[in-house]
Amino acid sequence: MDPNRDNLFIRFSAFWLGLGIVLIFAVLLAVIALINRGKPDDFEALAAQKRYETKEAVEAAQAEELTKEAIDAAVDEVAKSLAASKPVAVETPEQLVPGSETAKRLAEGPGADFAAVDALTEEGPIDEAVMAMGKAQYLVCAACHGQEGQGVPNLAPPLAKSEWVTGPVSNLIRIQMRGLGGPITVAGVDYNLPLSMAALNYQTDEQMSAVLTYIRNSFGNEAAAVKPEQVKMLRSEIGKPTLTVKDLIQP
Repeated sequence: MDPNRDNLFIRFSAFWLGLGIVLIFAVLLAVIALINRGKPDDFEALAAQKRYETKEAVEAAQAEELTKEAIDAAVDEVAKSLAASKPVAVETPEQLVPGSETAKRLAEGPGADFAAVDALTEEGPIDEAVMAMGKAQYLVCAACHGQEGQGVPNLAPPLAKSEWVTGPVSNLIRIQMRGLGGPITVAGVDYNLPLSMAALNYQTDEQMSAVLTYIRNSFGNEAAAVKPEQVKMLRSEIGKPTLTVKDLIQP
């Protein structure tokens, strides 16, 4: 038996030594808490800073490409267009579940006659009313392609002086119906953007023909108008996979 276990002096000293160690740790923890009080976690601060920078960059790009003046100028035309529109029954599936039986059936079905669509393209004067409607519809496109069709880096290629814009009408209509992804060359410059253009097939035949006519005759472009009947002929393209350049007619 260890005689030191019954030594009161040793037991008393051990007690106070243990208590002192606990107090030292408590003081250290309190000091650390005081130093870090009010300071966010370093990793969270870095992540938040990046989010704020991205938010500011997006807001700046939107403010530059879609100005309040441009929106105000188009409000009247958009309001008139909405007021004049009449509800009609949906005759084609505007929205499909990818991989569904309907989507597969449309994708595997016979393609439209693109040559017949392009054969309807006729040179002639451009209707100012159509251009006004197209300009109003272009507000959606401007967010990516720019107010002057100059394109936005890492987002969308230019429409200005683009051979794809002034080329076969069927290309433009099909892109509106199905969207476009993958690399593309515009005016000799290669683009391989990270995001695909979304389909914009919610537009009526008149709205789609108007906005396509507008971009074909703006930003230095000059080409024949797109007719609503040409758009209607390609409604069967809705629901098919996103297009790539190899699916289009070379301009």
